[in-house]
Amino acid sequence: MLYHFLFGLHTTYSGFNVFRYITFRAAMAALMALVISFLLGPWLIRSLTAKQMGQQIREDGPASHSTKAGTPTMGGVVIILALSLSTLLLADIKSPHILLALFATVGIGAVGLVDDYLKLSRKNSKGLPPRAKLLGQFAIAFVTATILCVYLKFNTELGIPFVKNIRPDLGLWYIPFAMFVIVGASNAVNLTDGLDGLAIGPVMITAGTYAVIAYVTGHLKLAEYLQIPYVAGVGELSVFCAAVVAAGLGFLWYNAYPAQMFMGDVGSLSLGAALGIVAVMTKNEILLIIVGGVFVMEALSVIFQVASYKLRRKRVFLMAPIHHHYELKGWPEPQIIVRFWIISFICAVVGLSTLKLR
Repeated sequence: MLYHFLFGLHTTYSGFNVFRYITFRAAMAALMALVISFLLGPWLIRSLTAKQMGQQIREDGPASHSTKAGTPTMGGVVIILALSLSTLLLADIKSPHILLALFATVGIGAVGLVDDYLKLSRKNSKGLPPRAKLLGQFAIAFVTATILCVYLKFNTELGIPFVKNIRPDLGLWYIPFAMFVIVGASNAVNLTDGLDGLAIGPVMITAGTYAVIAYVTGHLKLAEYLQIPYVAGVGELSVFCAAVVAAGLGFLWYNAYPAQMFMGDVGSLSLGAALGIVAVMTKNEILLIIVGGVFVMEALSVIFQVASYKLRRKRVFLMAPIHHHYELKGWPEPQIIVRFWIISFICAVVGLSTLKLR
Protein backbone atom coordinates (compact mmCIF):
# COMPACT_ATOMS: atom_id res chain seq x y z
CA MET A 1 0.00 0.00 0.00
CA LEU A 2 2.73 2.46 0.97
CA TYR A 3 4.73 1.21 -2.02
CA HIS A 4 1.96 2.09 -4.50
CA PHE A 5 1.44 5.51 -2.94
CA LEU A 6 5.10 6.52 -2.78
CA PHE A 7 6.08 5.06 -6.13
CA GLY A 8 3.16 6.93 -7.66
CA LEU A 9 4.93 10.16 -6.70
CA HIS A 10 8.00 9.38 -8.83
CA THR A 11 6.58 11.29 -11.79
CA THR A 12 6.66 14.44 -9.68
CA TYR A 13 9.60 13.71 -7.40
CA SER A 14 12.22 11.56 -9.11
CA GLY A 15 13.67 10.39 -5.79
CA PHE A 16 10.65 8.16 -5.23
CA ASN A 17 11.68 6.13 -8.27
CA VAL A 18 13.83 4.10 -5.86
CA PHE A 19 10.67 2.28 -4.74
CA ARG A 20 10.54 0.45 -8.05
CA TYR A 21 13.51 -1.66 -6.94
CA ILE A 22 12.75 -4.86 -5.04
CA THR A 23 16.11 -4.72 -3.24
CA PHE A 24 15.33 -1.29 -1.79
CA ARG A 25 11.84 -2.27 -0.69
CA ALA A 26 13.16 -5.50 0.82
CA ALA A 27 15.65 -3.49 2.89
CA MET A 28 12.94 -1.05 3.98
CA ALA A 29 10.56 -3.90 4.86
CA ALA A 30 13.31 -5.48 6.94
CA LEU A 31 13.92 -2.26 8.86
CA MET A 32 10.22 -1.74 9.42
CA ALA A 33 9.69 -5.32 10.61
CA LEU A 34 12.65 -5.00 12.96
CA VAL A 35 11.32 -1.79 14.52
CA ILE A 36 7.80 -3.21 14.90
CA SER A 37 9.01 -6.39 16.58
CA PHE A 38 11.30 -4.41 18.89
CA LEU A 39 8.44 -2.14 19.92
CA LEU A 40 5.80 -4.84 20.33
CA GLY A 41 8.03 -7.31 22.18
CA PRO A 42 8.11 -5.61 25.63
CA TRP A 43 4.39 -4.80 25.44
CA LEU A 44 3.47 -8.42 24.70
CA ILE A 45 5.75 -9.73 27.46
CA ARG A 46 4.10 -7.40 29.99
CA SER A 47 0.61 -8.27 28.79
CA LEU A 48 1.15 -12.02 28.86
CA THR A 49 2.85 -11.85 32.25
CA ALA A 50 -0.01 -9.80 33.71
CA LYS A 51 -2.53 -12.36 32.43
CA GLN A 52 -0.33 -15.23 33.66
CA MET A 53 -0.22 -16.72 30.17
CA GLY A 54 3.03 -18.63 30.60
CA GLN A 55 4.53 -21.69 28.97
CA GLN A 56 3.16 -25.07 30.06
CA ILE A 57 5.99 -27.60 30.23
CA ARG A 58 5.52 -31.15 28.94
CA GLU A 59 5.71 -33.75 31.67
CA ASP A 60 7.82 -36.04 29.47
CA GLY A 61 10.34 -33.32 28.60
CA PRO A 62 13.84 -32.83 30.07
CA ALA A 63 13.81 -32.10 33.80
CA SER A 64 15.95 -28.99 33.24
CA HIS A 65 13.03 -27.36 31.42
CA SER A 66 11.02 -27.02 34.62
CA THR A 67 12.66 -23.63 35.17
CA LYS A 68 11.10 -22.40 31.92
CA ALA A 69 7.54 -22.87 33.21
CA GLY A 70 5.59 -19.64 33.26
CA THR A 71 7.70 -17.86 30.64
CA PRO A 72 5.37 -15.78 28.43
CA THR A 73 4.53 -17.59 25.19
CA MET A 74 2.65 -16.78 21.95
CA GLY A 75 5.47 -14.38 21.01
CA GLY A 76 4.94 -15.50 17.44
CA VAL A 77 2.13 -12.94 17.33
CA VAL A 78 4.83 -10.26 17.29
CA ILE A 79 6.57 -11.93 14.36
CA ILE A 80 3.37 -12.32 12.34
CA LEU A 81 2.28 -8.72 12.93
CA ALA A 82 5.72 -7.33 12.09
CA LEU A 83 6.21 -9.30 8.89
CA SER A 84 2.60 -8.86 7.74
CA LEU A 85 2.48 -5.09 8.24
CA SER A 86 5.86 -4.45 6.65
CA THR A 87 5.03 -6.73 3.70
CA LEU A 88 1.62 -5.13 3.12
CA LEU A 89 3.16 -1.66 3.20
CA LEU A 90 6.24 -2.22 1.06
CA ALA A 91 5.51 -5.18 -1.23
CA ASP A 92 3.26 -5.11 -4.28
CA ILE A 93 -0.06 -6.19 -2.76
CA LYS A 94 -1.41 -6.79 -6.26
CA SER A 95 1.00 -9.70 -6.50
CA PRO A 96 -0.76 -13.07 -6.02
CA HIS A 97 2.52 -14.46 -4.67
CA ILE A 98 2.51 -11.97 -1.81
CA LEU A 99 -1.16 -12.48 -1.02
CA LEU A 100 -0.84 -16.28 -1.00
CA ALA A 101 2.29 -16.17 1.14
CA LEU A 102 0.49 -14.01 3.71
CA PHE A 103 -2.63 -16.18 3.55
CA ALA A 104 -0.70 -19.39 4.23
CA THR A 105 1.40 -17.77 6.98
CA VAL A 106 -1.45 -16.07 8.84
CA GLY A 107 -3.90 -18.93 8.24
CA ILE A 108 -1.69 -21.64 9.68
CA GLY A 109 -0.57 -19.19 12.35
CA ALA A 110 -4.24 -18.95 13.40
CA VAL A 111 -4.29 -22.72 13.90
CA GLY A 112 -1.24 -22.37 16.14
CA LEU A 113 -2.86 -19.50 18.02
CA VAL A 114 -5.89 -21.64 18.88
CA ASP A 115 -3.55 -24.43 19.99
CA ASP A 116 -1.57 -22.06 22.22
CA TYR A 117 -4.72 -20.52 23.71
CA LEU A 118 -6.13 -23.92 24.65
CA LYS A 119 -2.88 -24.90 26.33
CA LEU A 120 -2.82 -21.71 28.37
CA SER A 121 -6.50 -21.70 29.26
CA ARG A 122 -6.39 -25.34 30.37
CA LYS A 123 -3.06 -24.87 32.19
CA ASN A 124 -1.49 -27.94 30.57
CA SER A 125 0.65 -28.79 27.54
CA LYS A 126 -2.26 -30.29 25.56
CA GLY A 127 -3.89 -27.95 23.09
CA LEU A 128 -5.68 -28.92 19.91
CA PRO A 129 -5.89 -32.66 19.27
CA PRO A 130 -3.15 -33.63 16.77
CA ARG A 131 -5.71 -34.59 14.12
CA ALA A 132 -7.56 -31.31 14.45
CA LYS A 133 -4.31 -29.36 14.21
CA LEU A 134 -3.25 -31.25 11.08
CA LEU A 135 -6.70 -30.85 9.56
CA GLY A 136 -6.50 -27.09 10.03
CA GLN A 137 -3.03 -26.95 8.49
CA PHE A 138 -3.98 -29.10 5.51
CA ALA A 139 -7.15 -27.05 4.93
CA ILE A 140 -5.14 -23.82 4.63
CA ALA A 141 -2.50 -25.58 2.51
CA PHE A 142 -5.18 -27.05 0.22
CA VAL A 143 -6.77 -23.66 -0.45
CA THR A 144 -3.34 -22.13 -1.09
CA ALA A 145 -2.16 -24.90 -3.44
CA THR A 146 -5.48 -25.01 -5.31
CA ILE A 147 -5.50 -21.27 -5.98
CA LEU A 148 -1.89 -21.47 -7.09
CA CYS A 149 -2.33 -24.39 -9.49
CA VAL A 150 -5.91 -24.07 -10.75
CA TYR A 151 -6.60 -20.34 -10.80
CA LEU A 152 -3.09 -18.95 -11.36
CA LYS A 153 -2.08 -21.72 -13.77
CA PHE A 154 1.17 -22.27 -11.86
CA ASN A 155 4.00 -24.28 -13.40
CA THR A 156 3.70 -27.77 -11.90
CA GLU A 157 7.19 -28.93 -12.83
CA LEU A 158 9.65 -29.77 -10.05
CA GLY A 159 13.09 -28.23 -9.87
CA ILE A 160 15.78 -30.75 -8.91
CA PRO A 161 18.88 -29.37 -7.10
CA PHE A 162 22.15 -29.77 -9.03
CA VAL A 163 20.20 -30.87 -12.14
CA LYS A 164 18.98 -28.55 -14.92
CA ASN A 165 17.38 -30.84 -17.50
CA ILE A 166 15.24 -33.12 -15.32
CA ARG A 167 11.98 -31.38 -14.34
CA PRO A 168 9.15 -33.87 -13.85
CA ASP A 169 5.67 -32.40 -14.33
CA LEU A 170 3.24 -33.49 -11.61
CA GLY A 171 0.14 -31.93 -13.15
CA LEU A 172 -2.72 -31.83 -10.63
CA TRP A 173 -0.67 -34.08 -8.34
CA TYR A 174 1.28 -30.92 -7.63
CA ILE A 175 -1.54 -29.79 -5.33
CA PRO A 176 -1.06 -32.57 -2.73
CA PHE A 177 2.71 -32.25 -3.18
CA ALA A 178 2.58 -28.51 -2.41
CA MET A 179 0.33 -29.21 0.55
CA PHE A 180 2.85 -31.70 1.90
CA VAL A 181 5.69 -29.18 1.52
CA ILE A 182 3.78 -26.44 3.36
CA VAL A 183 2.47 -28.61 6.20
CA GLY A 184 5.70 -30.58 6.46
CA ALA A 185 7.78 -27.42 6.78
CA SER A 186 5.30 -26.01 9.30
CA ASN A 187 5.55 -29.02 11.59
CA ALA A 188 9.31 -29.41 11.15
CA VAL A 189 9.87 -25.86 12.46
CA ASN A 190 7.41 -26.60 15.26
CA LEU A 191 9.46 -29.64 16.33
CA THR A 192 12.65 -27.57 16.26
CA ASP A 193 11.23 -24.95 18.62
CA GLY A 194 12.34 -26.57 21.86
CA LEU A 195 15.21 -24.43 23.14
CA ASP A 196 15.68 -20.69 23.57
CA GLY A 197 16.32 -19.23 20.12
CA LEU A 198 16.90 -22.63 18.52
CA ALA A 199 14.18 -22.40 15.86
CA ILE A 200 14.27 -18.70 15.01
CA GLY A 201 17.96 -18.78 14.02
CA PRO A 202 17.55 -21.37 11.23
CA VAL A 203 14.26 -19.72 10.21
CA MET A 204 16.08 -16.43 9.61
CA ILE A 205 18.91 -18.14 7.75
CA THR A 206 16.49 -20.12 5.57
CA ALA A 207 14.30 -17.09 4.87
CA GLY A 208 17.37 -15.03 3.97
CA THR A 209 18.48 -17.75 1.57
CA TYR A 210 15.08 -17.84 -0.10
CA ALA A 211 15.07 -14.04 -0.36
CA VAL A 212 18.07 -14.42 -2.68
CA ILE A 213 16.47 -17.35 -4.51
CA ALA A 214 13.19 -15.46 -5.00
CA TYR A 215 15.03 -12.46 -6.41
CA VAL A 216 17.04 -14.40 -9.01
CA THR A 217 14.06 -16.63 -9.87
CA GLY A 218 11.93 -13.56 -10.60
CA HIS A 219 14.69 -11.85 -12.63
CA LEU A 220 14.56 -13.05 -16.25
CA LYS A 221 18.21 -12.43 -17.12
CA LEU A 222 19.57 -13.88 -13.87
CA ALA A 223 17.32 -16.93 -14.17
CA GLU A 224 18.50 -17.54 -17.72
CA TYR A 225 22.14 -17.08 -16.72
CA LEU A 226 21.83 -19.51 -13.81
CA GLN A 227 19.66 -21.87 -15.89
CA ILE A 228 16.92 -22.05 -13.29
CA PRO A 229 13.14 -21.85 -13.87
CA TYR A 230 11.97 -18.25 -14.31
CA VAL A 231 8.77 -17.36 -12.42
CA ALA A 232 7.37 -13.96 -13.35
CA GLY A 233 6.56 -11.74 -10.39
CA VAL A 234 7.99 -14.07 -7.75
CA GLY A 235 10.77 -11.58 -7.01
CA GLU A 236 8.31 -9.74 -4.76
CA LEU A 237 8.72 -12.59 -2.28
CA SER A 238 12.17 -11.17 -1.52
CA VAL A 239 10.35 -8.40 0.34
CA PHE A 240 8.32 -10.96 2.27
CA CYS A 241 11.41 -13.06 3.12
CA ALA A 242 13.35 -9.99 4.23
CA ALA A 243 10.48 -9.11 6.56
CA VAL A 244 10.55 -12.66 7.99
CA VAL A 245 14.29 -12.35 8.68
CA ALA A 246 14.01 -8.98 10.41
CA ALA A 247 10.86 -9.81 12.36
CA GLY A 248 12.64 -12.93 13.58
CA LEU A 249 15.71 -10.91 14.51
CA GLY A 250 13.62 -8.52 16.60
CA PHE A 251 11.94 -11.46 18.30
CA LEU A 252 15.32 -13.10 18.97
CA TRP A 253 16.25 -10.11 21.13
CA TYR A 254 13.69 -11.39 23.65
CA ASN A 255 13.97 -15.09 22.82
CA ALA A 256 17.76 -15.45 23.19
CA TYR A 257 18.95 -17.61 26.09
CA PRO A 258 17.65 -17.24 28.74
CA ALA A 259 14.40 -16.47 26.93
CA GLN A 260 12.03 -13.75 28.12
CA MET A 261 9.41 -14.97 25.67
CA PHE A 262 8.66 -18.06 23.56
CA MET A 263 7.14 -17.98 20.07
CA GLY A 264 4.62 -20.76 20.72
CA ASP A 265 2.86 -22.72 18.00
CA VAL A 266 1.46 -19.51 16.55
CA GLY A 267 5.02 -18.59 15.64
CA SER A 268 6.61 -21.92 14.73
CA LEU A 269 3.72 -23.23 12.63
CA SER A 270 3.30 -19.96 10.73
CA LEU A 271 7.00 -19.48 10.05
CA GLY A 272 7.35 -23.04 8.80
CA ALA A 273 4.37 -22.48 6.50
CA ALA A 274 5.98 -19.26 5.24
CA LEU A 275 9.15 -21.12 4.30
CA GLY A 276 7.15 -23.89 2.67
CA ILE A 277 5.00 -21.65 0.47
CA VAL A 278 8.00 -19.58 -0.61
CA ALA A 279 9.86 -22.77 -1.55
CA VAL A 280 6.84 -23.84 -3.63
CA MET A 281 6.34 -20.52 -5.43
CA THR A 282 10.04 -20.12 -6.27
CA LYS A 283 10.11 -23.63 -7.77
CA ASN A 284 12.72 -24.73 -5.24
CA GLU A 285 10.57 -27.10 -3.23
CA ILE A 286 13.09 -29.93 -2.95
CA LEU A 287 15.88 -27.49 -2.20
CA LEU A 288 14.14 -26.76 1.11
CA ILE A 289 15.36 -30.17 2.28
CA ILE A 290 18.93 -28.87 1.95
CA VAL A 291 18.51 -25.25 3.03
CA GLY A 292 16.26 -26.24 5.93
CA GLY A 293 18.52 -29.13 6.89
CA VAL A 294 18.17 -28.48 10.63
CA PHE A 295 14.38 -28.76 10.42
CA VAL A 296 14.65 -31.96 8.39
CA MET A 297 17.08 -33.40 10.94
CA GLU A 298 14.73 -32.59 13.81
CA ALA A 299 11.70 -34.08 12.04
CA LEU A 300 13.55 -37.25 11.00
CA SER A 301 14.81 -37.77 14.54
CA VAL A 302 11.20 -37.93 15.75
CA ILE A 303 10.17 -40.26 12.91
CA PHE A 304 13.08 -42.63 13.55
CA GLN A 305 12.48 -42.57 17.30
CA VAL A 306 8.79 -43.42 16.99
CA ALA A 307 9.34 -46.07 14.29
CA SER A 308 12.18 -47.72 16.20
CA TYR A 309 10.21 -47.88 19.43
CA LYS A 310 7.10 -49.29 17.75
CA LEU A 311 9.04 -51.90 15.77
CA ARG A 312 11.84 -52.84 18.18
CA ARG A 313 10.79 -51.35 21.52
CA LYS A 314 14.16 -49.56 21.47
CA ARG A 315 14.96 -45.87 21.20
CA VAL A 316 17.46 -44.46 18.75
CA PHE A 317 18.01 -41.29 20.78
CA LEU A 318 17.89 -40.54 24.49
CA MET A 319 14.98 -38.25 23.65
CA ALA A 320 13.51 -36.80 20.47
CA PRO A 321 13.57 -34.29 18.84
CA ILE A 322 17.33 -34.58 18.56
CA HIS A 323 18.15 -31.34 20.43
CA HIS A 324 16.81 -33.01 23.59
CA HIS A 325 19.16 -35.94 22.95
CA TYR A 326 22.15 -33.61 23.22
CA GLU A 327 20.66 -31.94 26.28
CA LEU A 328 20.54 -35.31 28.05
CA LYS A 329 24.11 -36.02 26.92
CA GLY A 330 25.15 -32.99 28.95
CA TRP A 331 25.61 -30.33 26.29
CA PRO A 332 24.85 -26.82 27.61
CA GLU A 333 21.76 -25.31 25.99
CA PRO A 334 23.59 -22.32 24.41
CA GLN A 335 26.11 -24.72 22.85
CA ILE A 336 23.39 -26.79 21.22
CA ILE A 337 21.67 -23.67 19.90
CA VAL A 338 24.77 -22.10 18.35
CA ARG A 339 25.96 -25.36 16.81
CA PHE A 340 22.57 -25.92 15.21
CA TRP A 341 22.74 -22.37 13.84
CA ILE A 342 26.16 -23.17 12.36
CA ILE A 343 24.75 -26.29 10.72
CA SER A 344 21.89 -24.20 9.32
CA PHE A 345 24.35 -21.69 7.85
CA ILE A 346 26.32 -24.48 6.18
CA CYS A 347 23.11 -25.89 4.73
CA ALA A 348 22.22 -22.46 3.37
CA VAL A 349 25.59 -22.12 1.64
CA VAL A 350 25.21 -25.56 0.08
CA GLY A 351 21.68 -24.66 -1.01
CA LEU A 352 22.79 -21.42 -2.66
CA SER A 353 25.57 -23.26 -4.49
CA THR A 354 22.93 -25.31 -6.32
CA LEU A 355 21.91 -22.16 -8.21
CA LYS A 356 25.18 -22.33 -10.13
CA LEU A 357 26.21 -25.97 -9.84
CA ARG A 358 23.82 -27.59 -12.31
